[in-house]
Amino acid sequence: MKLVIVRHGDPDYEHDTLTEIGWKEAELLSGRLSKMHFDGIYCSPRGRARDTAAPTLQKLGREAQICDWLQEFPAQIWRPDCPGHRQIAWDWLPQDWTAHPEFYDPDRWADNAVMREGHVGEQVSEVNRQFDALLAEWGYERDGRVYRAVRPSNDTLLFFCHFGLGSILLGHLIGVSPMVLWHGTAVAPTGVTTVATEERVRGTASFRILQLGDISHLYAGGREPSFSARFCECYDNVDERHV
Repeated sequence: MKLVIVRHGDPDYEHDTLTEIGWKEAELLSGRLSKMHFDGIYCSPRGRARDTAAPTLQKLGREAQICDWLQEFPAQIWRPDCPGHRQIAWDWLPQDWTAHPEFYDPDRWADNAVMREGHVGEQVSEVNRQFDALLAEWGYERDGRVYRAVRPSNDTLLFFCHFGLGSILLGHLIGVSPMVLWHGTAVAPTGVTTVATEERVRGTASFRILQLGDISHLYAGGREPSFSARFCECYDNVDERHV
């Protein structure tokens, strides 16, 4: 089985849709995805994900199943550098999160006091539960850190979602703390991540990331990737995002 996880195009967060650039990215993405076969298609309920999916679905003549648990991960915390208001749980300053060894541990990262107060672990567990329930429908049942290949297949599932949420799914599949993925990787808008099962022993499957955030469709269309996945490369780069 293959899982194709797509981040939405360049976002207009204020209106929960895409920018003009984002619509162009979504169109280039559709040229790529519409040439592929998908056995199941799933989408976040958020507008920017649904708008990203729209050109592909139109070309395929398909509809996506809307899954509430695929929305951008909503948990909020009192981030150490922003004591006056809550922030999304998956964006910390590097000097703050790296000071806590538990954040690197896939079993302990949510036990951090800040995460416990925000009930982040419970919300991640619910996302993973829903994800595993879907995979079980397709024949792969979670068994510890691997999956039992009850009905192994070469099916391909397509997901339109978000960076923060996608990192949770990837961390769950390969046994990595999402904090490491949230802060150590970047997926540009319309980046395509492909994950495949490996059944090296009959009946036992694990997942391997084949590509992370591939944007070759943008380069093929003559477009540079949007910067919204990243922060400033140097602090004095005034045109690049700092917060």
